[in-house]
Amino acid sequence: MKFKKYLMLVVVGLVLFLVACGGAAEKSNTSGDEASNELEGNVSIDGSGTVYPLMSRLAEEYMVNEQPNVSVEVSRAGTSAGFKKFLAEDGTDFNDASREIKEEEQAKADELGIEVMELKVALDGLTIVVNPENDFATELTEDQVKDIFLGNVTKWSEINPDWPEEEIQTYGPNENHGTYEFFYETILEEQDLVKTINLQQDYSTLVTLVAEDVNAIGFFGFGYYDSNKDKVQAVGIDFGEGAVVPSLDTIGEEGPYANYTRPVFTYLNVNHAKEKAQVFDYATYVLETMNDFAGETGFAPIPEEEAQAQLEELEANK
Repeated sequence: MKFKKYLMLVVVGLVLFLVACGGAAEKSNTSGDEASNELEGNVSIDGSGTVYPLMSRLAEEYMVNEQPNVSVEVSRAGTSAGFKKFLAEDGTDFNDASREIKEEEQAKADELGIEVMELKVALDGLTIVVNPENDFATELTEDQVKDIFLGNVTKWSEINPDWPEEEIQTYGPNENHGTYEFFYETILEEQDLVKTINLQQDYSTLVTLVAEDVNAIGFFGFGYYDSNKDKVQAVGIDFGEGAVVPSLDTIGEEGPYANYTRPVFTYLNVNHAKEKAQVFDYATYVLETMNDFAGETGFAPIPEEEAQAQLEELEANK
């Protein structure tokens, strides 16, 4: 009887030992899987000042909640200046752009053997802004905007005799920015901007200049207006069916603000993505989460089917 009791205790002890070992092994394997998902290294991004708020927000979320050992550095030299840093030996991993890559830039990539992938990340609405004290030019037609920035009219009263007989002061981003190129190529149809326009590299400087000049009118992306509504006011644009004020509801390639809507991008160095796991992982994160943060950074999201198609294309390049 004592022997049977002793044998039962041995069996129970052995079962408990095996369960404990199995649990430890399972815990060890789980930790190993988690460790295998932890990445290290740097991700370098430069380019568009317009896209900067979205990309910097994504970078912050990624470093805090996804990969704390990866440093994502986001700068904003401007689209064109950023492409020069991107299309170089040991260049940046991504270039944010508020326009599509140019033929000569793609040719440079081909010459360097850099495989480039375009990632469409959001929709922006080019926004015309005036000083908050301007209570007359709150709505303009497309043609009136052109006349102002081409220098065809130089005083407000030349647009409407009831408006002040004051010189119009024009402002905008300089040639380093894709926003300048979009405005010049699409809005002004490649006609030269008025020679007296004050062009700036820094968007915050533009906001300040318009905010301090009662006769100012300028242009930049919706996000910078949206985050500075206390300093500048948006002008409603009449595209032929009444004035439309840019907003997350009106911005869209098929919406009422379509004529002033443009897609914005980040361009990926696919070579780097294949060589550095953190670069590929960050590109994946951008495509999976960009629509979640578009609205809060002043952009309209792209259709989910477009985001998914890009994600599948990226996976094919892994």
